[in-house]
Amino acid sequence: MAVNKDSNSYTFIFAILLVAVVGTSLAALSVGLKPRQTANVVIKKKMDILGAVKIESTRKTAEKLYEENILVDECLVINENGEVIEGDAFEVNIKKEYRNKNLAKSDRQYPLYVANIDGGKKYIIPVVGSGLWGPIWGYVAVNEDKTSIYGAVFDHKTETPGLGAEIKTSIFQDQFDREFISKNGSYKKMKIVKDGSGESQDYTVDGITGGTITSKGVEEMLDRTVQVYVDYFNKL
Repeated sequence: MAVNKDSNSYTFIFAILLVAVVGTSLAALSVGLKPRQTANVVIKKKMDILGAVKIESTRKTAEKLYEENILVDECLVINENGEVIEGDAFEVNIKKEYRNKNLAKSDRQYPLYVANIDGGKKYIIPVVGSGLWGPIWGYVAVNEDKTSIYGAVFDHKTETPGLGAEIKTSIFQDQFDREFISKNGSYKKMKIVKDGSGESQDYTVDGITGGTITSKGVEEMLDRTVQVYVDYFNKL
């Protein structure tokens, strides 16, 4: 029997089969690429952690440099009171925790990475927050004195080029070098200002012109997170 290709039933059946075939193919492709996607996320995370301690890396060199400079056995996880808890620092997904508005503050985990740089230890703090258009995040490395910043890197997902996206440039990030997070054991909030006075004031850096909301997003995520680590440092 000849098939009437002009009929509505033929068109309907053909569309269903096409969707089924394409959907199955895409699902299989997604499953097949999952291991590679996961590996890329791990490598990017290691590159960012290394960047906070001023070690440049690529996707090819990140694994080796991470192994050479990060003291994996000394990395740990703390709670909101600055107390060490069980957990694998690298496995903690702070972005996922930040998005989970139902997660109680007392249940949040704060990973801390430890690096050996030129014979001295650096403590690397991950931070995550919100910019103007989407998530922002970064890593702040603290010197062995546990009070001053050694380096910082920030990144974003959808901030505006030339404005909020400037948080990932060295011009913005280098301002944090040698700034302090505490004084005499007391946490000090880092302020990001737009009046150009950042260089002349303690605990202050200049924000991005035209990127006020993103700059304040960096300030908020630092304030919300770093004070937890100061509590931990004070317990040492």
